[in-house]
Amino acid sequence: MHEMSHGRPDIHWPAGFSPDDAHDYDERQALVRTPVDRAFELLTEVSHWPDWSPGVGAVSSEGQEQFFHVQWHGHKFEIFVGENEPPYRIGWLGIGAGVQLYQAWVLTPTEEGTRLVTANIVRSAAPKSLDVLSGLWMDRLSEVWHAQIARVSEA
Repeated sequence: MHEMSHGRPDIHWPAGFSPDDAHDYDERQALVRTPVDRAFELLTEVSHWPDWSPGVGAVSSEGQEQFFHVQWHGHKFEIFVGENEPPYRIGWLGIGAGVQLYQAWVLTPTEEGTRLVTANIVRSAAPKSLDVLSGLWMDRLSEVWHAQIARVSEA
């Protein structure tokens, strides 16, 4: 299991989704030369995720901003937006395929552009002590992380 970052006051964890509750936890940071408003817009344009996010086959929002479906690596996930404070933070919960995911983003404007911090929590149906799915899911989340940063950086 990854080392936890318990003291992160800028990440707002929903109940049951703190690093202590996770089967796996991953946190990444990057500086992108994109204004914070544009970075936030790119990350939250969910209808465009299939164009650039690895493993995303389809997104269906049916006109709703707080709830949508994502096909990811052949699995259907229901996504609920838990936090949305444009353009500084977004967090969403994904449920599906025996896995629960929570991804939080914190965007901070800098002189160079935007500092992005994302934290990903993975919980699986397997007991935490087995930790059987975390490697696979965290590898896939890392692919998404790199694609998201590339997308925002290219803007």
